[in-house]
This record gives sequence, structure tokens and C-alpha cells, in this order.
Amino acid sequence: MKKVKVNAYQVALVFRNGEYKRMLTTGDYWFWFNEDVMLYDVTKPFNAPVELNILLEDQQLADILHVVEVKDNEIVLQYKNGLLEYVLTAGRYAYWKSVVQYDFIRADIGKIEITENIGRATLQSKLVAPFVRSVTVENYEKALMFVDGKFVKVLEGGVYNWWKNGIAINVGKVDTRQLQLEINGQEILTKDKAMLRVNAWARYKVVDIEKALLQNKEYDKQLYVAFQLALREYIASFGFDELLEKKETISPFILQIVKQNADALGVEVVGFGIRDIILPGDIKEIMNQVLVAEKKAQANIIMRREETASTRSLMNTAKLMEDNPMLFKLKEMEYVEKIAEKINSISVSGNGVLIDQLRQIFVAQK
Repeated sequence: MKKVKVNAYQVALVFRNGEYKRMLTTGDYWFWFNEDVMLYDVTKPFNAPVELNILLEDQQLADILHVVEVKDNEIVLQYKNGLLEYVLTAGRYAYWKSVVQYDFIRADIGKIEITENIGRATLQSKLVAPFVRSVTVENYEKALMFVDGKFVKVLEGGVYNWWKNGIAINVGKVDTRQLQLEINGQEILTKDKAMLRVNAWARYKVVDIEKALLQNKEYDKQLYVAFQLALREYIASFGFDELLEKKETISPFILQIVKQNADALGVEVVGFGIRDIILPGDIKEIMNQVLVAEKKAQANIIMRREETASTRSLMNTAKLMEDNPMLFKLKEMEYVEKIAEKINSISVSGNGVLIDQLRQIFVAQK
């Protein structure tokens, strides 16, 4: 015979010739040599040495075991003393009912919605994350959710978690902020066959995500083409000179035309403008020559106007001096004063004839 001691927090399973016989708890026991005793720590999970159903026929053993069965489309979160320890996949598991507190949360991962009472922190843990798919929709975005290719619902801003399984989930996002579209390098012929290169811009917002994504493919490219065609239609209907005169009307016309198409795209157009109109080299040279000629003509007109005004002023002055000898004399003295400002000194020599001449200049005759 042999003696086996079963300590506290241990359980012994007795087998005779490979057949399970009984369970033993704390104590000292004697056994025959054809009996085998297997000791188990009740603070740890139980790994059955034989088919678990055989052992569970012993009601005493079944009463002190937690048996957890996990189906193919399930997982079970196993908590030990309140802390997540393992994620159990398909299979059968047994735990001793002892001083260790075990808790279990069963989750059906065959569906997509997470309806179980599982917190976000747990879903993002390294143990559970492999079974979860997450999508973040920013505050300035909206998204469409498709399940197995079928539209299900619109997603507002937030974080969404679903079970990861064989069901296909796709999410299409749209930025709902005001966006800008660049319409550059448009080479367009005017009505009189002048080639122009036009650079423009447009601002828009997506207001109906279902129209934008469900009813249209690449709504932004369609919007670009709508602006492009409207711009070509407008410019091709005018000659070059006429277009330059009416360039302020381009934006209102384009906006009016494109808004009709934008509604069908689920888009609201909020602005459009021409950044610049680039002329070909030969036309630019001709325009420069015309501009220079116009400026020269304007300069000549101004010069003639000033000359006419100056001549008219001189004529009026001469007429006044003719009618008033004193005014004529003052004018003479004004010029003499200007001449004197240029002279540093005057040397006078000779008889009194020179003095008489100066007197005649500076003294008015009575």
C-alpha cells in the first residue's frame, strides 16, 4: 500500500486500473498499488485527465466545478477575482469552485452588434481586440454603413465597435466641412477662336450623404466636370473683347448652371471664382501694344489740354496788361526782381545817362 496526503486547497482524483473511482478532499489516505491518485490545485483551472463527462457523473465532483461550454459562434470572457484573465473560444472548460472568484461573460460573435454588457476599455484590451473591429467617424464626418453589400444606416461622429466575423461590413465616409475644388489649366476657345487658359476655384459642402455615395460614383469628379463644362459653355459664347467686358458676370452664370447638377449629387455649391485668365503670347503682345497706344493717346490729349489752358492764361494776362499800364510796369518789376536774384553785384560807370535809364525802369511815369 501507499500513503497520499491531500493538502488544503487540493482535490485528489482516484483511478483504479485507469478507471475513475472517487474524489477526495483534505486528509491522509492509503491506496493499493493498482490505484493512481492525481492531485489538483483548486486555485487553478481544472484540466480533465479523461473525458470530462465521465468525471461529471460523480455528483460530488460536479458540484465543486464550474463547467463552461463555448460554442463555435461564441466567446466567453473569463474574469478571475474581477480581472479579465482569458478569452475562451470554442471548447469546454472547467474551474474549481474555491477561494478564487471566477466570473464569465458570454458573447455571441455570430452577429455584428455588441449587445453584451462589455465596456469600451475591455473591447480595446489586447485579449478581446482580435475579436472586435472598430471604426472611428470624426465629428466633421458622416458615414454610410453597409452589411454584406447592403446599406443599413447613416453613422454620425463617434467610435463604433462590432464583432469580427464572416459578415462583411464596409463604411463609406464623407467630409461634411466646406471643401475647395481647384479647376486649373482649362484651355478654352472663345467665339472668335482666341485660345485662353483659365484657372478657377469652387467651394462646396456635402449636404446629403446618401445621394453623394449611394446614387453617385465619385461625386467630386462629377462636380468638377460640371464646373468645367459650364465654364466652357460660357466662354465659347462670347468673343474675346466681349468676354473681357463681361468677365464680372462669369461667376454668377457658372453658379446658377452648376447648382442644378450639384443638387443631384447631394452637394451644395457655396462659391465660385476666376483666379486668372492667361492669354497666349501673341495676343498678350498685341494687347500690350494696344494698351501702350491708348496710354500715349491719353497723354497727348492731356498735353494739348494743358497747352490750351496755358495759352488762354497768357492771352488773358496780356489783355489785362494792355488795358492797365501800371500792371504792365509791375510785371516788368517782377521780372527785374527775378533777374536781380541771379546777380551778386552791379558796377555802374559812365555819365548820368545810365542813371536816367534805371530811373525810367523803376519809377513810374506820371
